[in-house]
Amino acid sequence: MQNSQYLTIVGGWIFDGHQLHSNKAARFEEGFFVSLVDEEEVLDGENTIELNDDILSPGLIDLQVNGGDGILFNDDPSLDTLDRIAGAHYQLGTHTLLPTLITDSVEKTKTAIAAACDAIENNLPGIAGLHLEGPHISLEKKGAHNPEFIRSMNEDDLQQLLAAKIHLPVLKITVAPENVTLEQVSTMNEAGILVALGHSDADYDTSMAYIEAGACCVTHLFNAMSQLGSRSPGLVGAALQSDAVCAGIIADGIHVHPAMLDFAFRAKQGLDSLYLVSDAMAVAGTDEQEFTLDGRKVIRNEGRLTLEDGTLAGADLDLISAIKMLTNEIGIPMQSALRAATSVPAALIDMDVSLKAGETELESLIRIA
Repeated sequence: MQNSQYLTIVGGWIFDGHQLHSNKAARFEEGFFVSLVDEEEVLDGENTIELNDDILSPGLIDLQVNGGDGILFNDDPSLDTLDRIAGAHYQLGTHTLLPTLITDSVEKTKTAIAAACDAIENNLPGIAGLHLEGPHISLEKKGAHNPEFIRSMNEDDLQQLLAAKIHLPVLKITVAPENVTLEQVSTMNEAGILVALGHSDADYDTSMAYIEAGACCVTHLFNAMSQLGSRSPGLVGAALQSDAVCAGIIADGIHVHPAMLDFAFRAKQGLDSLYLVSDAMAVAGTDEQEFTLDGRKVIRNEGRLTLEDGTLAGADLDLISAIKMLTNEIGIPMQSALRAATSVPAALIDMDVSLKAGETELESLIRIA
């Protein structure tokens, strides 16, 4: 956004992180938000930016980003890689993200944790912490994860996570009940680790038991998990029913059918319940048509990323596109879609995206056409 000592943004919609305002103008002084005023109060001669019916919004928050700028975090878990990934997603409207390590070796996991800790210590823009998607997931619901590295959580794994949380403001881990115990989930929850259930074939009762033990969210709802059935609600049913968990969802119309996206937003009515994730891979922010995942070719074709056998391998998606899918294709209210990409994930990682006088920087906001 353009910066100036005094600046007023007019002629569109202002999303304050919670509510979408029309006929309002946002005033800034020396690059910081001052107030929302009625558009009628804007004086002739004020230094203004015209939105032309676009939306001014806080930068988006993505809690599942595997890569960008042509590289996966798994390829080279380093400070330079995180800088490149964050930079690519910044250009796509995401200002805060959790770099996500897909199931990998013990050594790679340690390196990824160290890289995330370095990013936090060096205040690397855009990096909020770390998401470990595996390796303690189910073989039956592995998706594109490498089965060679899937395993049960042992005491060394648990202690490594507890030690990492001391240095990471946000540590999220996707696990399956098949490979972690209730006691491990409870211990991680008590330490402030965000435990997400995913890549699991667990039944409804088991899923609810793990939610009661401290699992607070579900990774990419509907994908790679036990499905909703009339007599077997599965992990999907537990996620939709329980008010104790929120759930990430990939709104590309490919991972989840538009009708099921609509169903999920209707079914899970609790405040701060569903949040958008991109599950973005190496091609994010590039024109590249393929990349490798653990030595396996992933092909990009018309918005779909697949292994050569057709298995989905992450998503070719950014959060602005996900917002447009929800609003344009499904009819989700814009305010709800924006919340799902800002305040809902923000609440999960203990952030506040609200416009605050004297605190919110103009550079932290984005324009959505």
